[in-house]
Amino acid sequence: MLVVVLLVVVVIVAVLAGVHWYVWRRLVRDTTARGGAARRAGTVSAWVLPLLSVGALVSGRAGAPFWLQRVVAWPGYLWLAVLLYLTLALVVGEGVRVLLRRALERRATAAMAGGKSLTQPLPETAEQAPRTPGPTPAAAGATAQVEPGRAAVVTTPTADAGTNGTLAAPVPEVVPAPEAVSADPPAGRSAPSRRMFVSRVVGGGAAAVALGTVGYGTYGVLRGPRVKRVTVPLVRLPRAAHGFRIAVVSDIHLGPILGRAHTRRIVDTINATSPDLVAVVGDLVDGTVADLGPAAEPLAQLRSRHGSFFVTGNHEYFSGAEEWVDHVRELGLRPLRNERVEIGGFDLAGVNDLAGESEGDGPDFAKALGDRDPARASVLLAHQPVVIHDAVEHGVDLQLSGHTHGGQLWPGNHLAALANPTVAGLERYGDTQLYVTRGAGAWGPPVRVGAASDITVVQLASRQA
Repeated sequence: MLVVVLLVVVVIVAVLAGVHWYVWRRLVRDTTARGGAARRAGTVSAWVLPLLSVGALVSGRAGAPFWLQRVVAWPGYLWLAVLLYLTLALVVGEGVRVLLRRALERRATAAMAGGKSLTQPLPETAEQAPRTPGPTPAAAGATAQVEPGRAAVVTTPTADAGTNGTLAAPVPEVVPAPEAVSADPPAGRSAPSRRMFVSRVVGGGAAAVALGTVGYGTYGVLRGPRVKRVTVPLVRLPRAAHGFRIAVVSDIHLGPILGRAHTRRIVDTINATSPDLVAVVGDLVDGTVADLGPAAEPLAQLRSRHGSFFVTGNHEYFSGAEEWVDHVRELGLRPLRNERVEIGGFDLAGVNDLAGESEGDGPDFAKALGDRDPARASVLLAHQPVVIHDAVEHGVDLQLSGHTHGGQLWPGNHLAALANPTVAGLERYGDTQLYVTRGAGAWGPPVRVGAASDITVVQLASRQA
């Protein structure tokens, strides 16, 4: 097992190293002059940024001081998001690079031709050369030696002033090769090569796309989640419970980046919906109670008719699950640890996350659901969607989950689909329905692209109504 883990680590490190080299080559080496300040600055950044990313990923697990975690988190995590979209944009830019170079080559060739002077055949003898003032290479019996990619040396015969038009020693003239011609350089500055010009255009465009995408995705997270509403009909739900509203929030991910202000926005958004019940479905935190306890305190202000309930997610087990369970209880939330309560016309059950199995604290469906009245409707809170098959076996009507973030960063939704039965939204599995929220926060980079954060108000509907 250890060998497999080490092999996976080696592969991941090799891939990241290769990606960083590719980005450095296209964005730094191909766009800057050797030995210049820009080349040096870009190279230093290519080393420092990935080191910050590693620091952001491991500082919390390594027990680094919380202030240090906050220092490395912003640049380290944001660089991971920028790297993703910068790489994608540069790969797409490879095709643009080819088309742009071809267009510039055609333009340079047309500019060199200068009309028919360079398109007419060179004269074969001196007598065929016209004797006009200011002869051009084609008009004075010039001969040219051209090597691909290099300047052409054109030998131009000249008339001897004392021999009535006879040709004297040739005078060499250098004509720039197509590769050395670029589009209208600024006055007083040397023109970059066509290759560098194209690299700068493509690299600049890729950087603009990546930074714009990450900037917009970051704004979406810091702005706070938006409310989604979905109606779920349940066969066994009595008429009296028709229209019961559950505010489902998951994956808040309080940590070095998202703190107390983030919690406050979420609480205000939930309270504005006036729910009958609040369900916090795991991954509340990325850190210890000592570091993040104050950031979670606004949860005490949650308001609903039947109270607020909490189940653990996998990140709670990375952060001290027992302490967090006790802390959320102090804040007024009721943890459901493989247990259930009767709420109006249905049973509300909750199970521990699968990550707790390593600590002997995993999900126990028999304990949570085994002896209940099967005539009553049931709603299960479980952080990970993958336990849906256990829910089906125990006759659950509706499972509410999170964990996936909806993929968080496109195209991550396709990877999330490989590991989860449902990435986001409502789907049916036999007689059981599964709803997966995209979550209200973000793990790692505080960025979401193609998977906006949400708080979902699930309204239960009775088929008897």
